Amino acid sequence: QVHLVESGGGLVQAGGSLRLSCAASGSIRSINTMGWYRQAPGKQRELVAAITSGGTTTYADSVKGRFTISRDNAKKSVYLQMNSLEPEDTAVYYCTCNINTGFRTRDYWGQGTQVTVSS
Repeated sequence: QVHLVESGGGLVQAGGSLRLSCAASGSIRSINTMGWYRQAPGKQRELVAAITSGGTTTYADSVKGRFTISRDNAKKSVYLQMNSLEPEDTAVYYCTCNINTGFRTRDYWGQGTQVTVSS
């Protein structure tokens, strides 16, 4: 069984910074793409950033230049450094990882962490 545990959310003023972390544990042979999605009230879940096993990154246009995604393969972890936060960034942020357990490969999701940016 695989588990993803997120941490680092909270309340911050506009212009501030937060760093989200997500650690995977369990029966893991390898981790492919890792990423972060977010869902604001009344809106669809959207991709924020993703990073492949080779280190290639993808960002939503709305966060380019402000957010940075990184991973630590030894720790089976992915991070999201969020700078210059805006009230529009308020959402529940979800970590997702495409994981090969040796039995199958599929996407796993964390439980979500709330990020609230006050104006």
